[in-house]
Amino acid sequence: MSDVSRPVRSALMEDPTPTAREIAASVARGERSVVEVAETTLAMIAAHEPDLRAFEAFDPALVRAQAERLDAERRAGEPLGPLHGVPFAVKDIADTFDQPTAYGSPIHAGHRPERDAVVVERMRRAGALVVGKTVTTEFACFSPGATRNPHDLERTPGGSSSGSGALVGAGIVPLALATQTAGSIIRPAAFCGAVGVKPTFGQVPREGLLHISPSLDTIGIIASDVHDAALALEVMTGDPHRFDPDGSDVVSVATSSLRIGWWPGVAPLALDPGIAALMRSAIDALDDAHGIALEDVVLPDWFGDLIEAQITIMRTETLRHLAWELSEHADLVSDKMHAFLAPGHDPEGVRRGLRLRDRALGVLDDVFARYDAIVTPAAAGEPPLADTTGDPAFCRIWTLLGTPAVTLPGLQGPNGLPLGVQLVGARDDDARLLAVAARLSDAMRAAGMRLR
Repeated sequence: MSDVSRPVRSALMEDPTPTAREIAASVARGERSVVEVAETTLAMIAAHEPDLRAFEAFDPALVRAQAERLDAERRAGEPLGPLHGVPFAVKDIADTFDQPTAYGSPIHAGHRPERDAVVVERMRRAGALVVGKTVTTEFACFSPGATRNPHDLERTPGGSSSGSGALVGAGIVPLALATQTAGSIIRPAAFCGAVGVKPTFGQVPREGLLHISPSLDTIGIIASDVHDAALALEVMTGDPHRFDPDGSDVVSVATSSLRIGWWPGVAPLALDPGIAALMRSAIDALDDAHGIALEDVVLPDWFGDLIEAQITIMRTETLRHLAWELSEHADLVSDKMHAFLAPGHDPEGVRRGLRLRDRALGVLDDVFARYDAIVTPAAAGEPPLADTTGDPAFCRIWTLLGTPAVTLPGLQGPNGLPLGVQLVGARDDDARLLAVAARLSDAMRAAGMRLR
């Protein structure tokens, strides 16, 4: 590491990366070529990748070739997609036809898929410039990779979407593919100071991505801002109405008073009281000037049981989906993974967990009839040191329930490191949640809270 005292993000703050929408608009107007965008991105990667270590696979020649092709399409007068020329990083559990996909494991080192995952194919069709494959933890679980946090190179970027969170948090790319089975979109985005969106379970097609827990695996995005995230999700799903925060069906969110419930968690979630007070007071301060009313929400104590239910389901399904790797290459599986899987299959525990999930969703129906969103911590505090990816406990409940969730940057902890605020919405009401997130982001910015 060249200089651990000089965070990557600090070095880039004077010239922040434009949003995806700004890049696409400038390319469409002919103000910048995609080659120019690519060279700017490649220069940032060359300067900071030795410290950040965010890429599992990265080929500058391949990036330049894509950029030249995208520029040729524009010169030929071909229709441009909404992401034409926008740098996009792909988590290394998604198949790519032109780069290896190893799923964070030496077992699959050098694996070359024949075609792109569906979401990658759709992003390419929209004009996205794929800059490389980002580091993921082993099989998108818990063993830390080499990536460091752009705000403090001795800290973790979170996991499992480690490289994706770091690149967006550093301001090197505006969009990066992320996935979540426990807390792997929300936590890295929170730790790295980016926007992370976990959509409602099942909204984004999973073909061509690693499966470890089909009841939980969710594809989402880490982005520079809420509107960029919504645009990427529209492309990945092909359904703009489901994610458009400016759509006519949620237009009232932009003008009416918002009712947001504050929930600091349940007993198993060890949130520092000072961090809890900081988060609550920061949102509460937006009340008068911005029409955002924050009220305490009380959820049943048994919501804490959802954490263990998520772990049981994840463990049992992972054992099934990694059966070949565990049978044929157990020596190449990490001790941390072996320890997680050691309790073994628990099919009855899975059935209990799914019943508990359904019961909790009934409770949330009543909650979201009263509130536009719930705000809750994204993690227990600032990013810890890099020998762990942090505790996903604050995300496990919402992953199990399949509710959409967004983490917003803007707060800092005692060490000046990012604290993410997590917003949770009703299932299948993603556009409303994104509209609330956009409104809250604007209010935080107007109040002088740092967002980028």
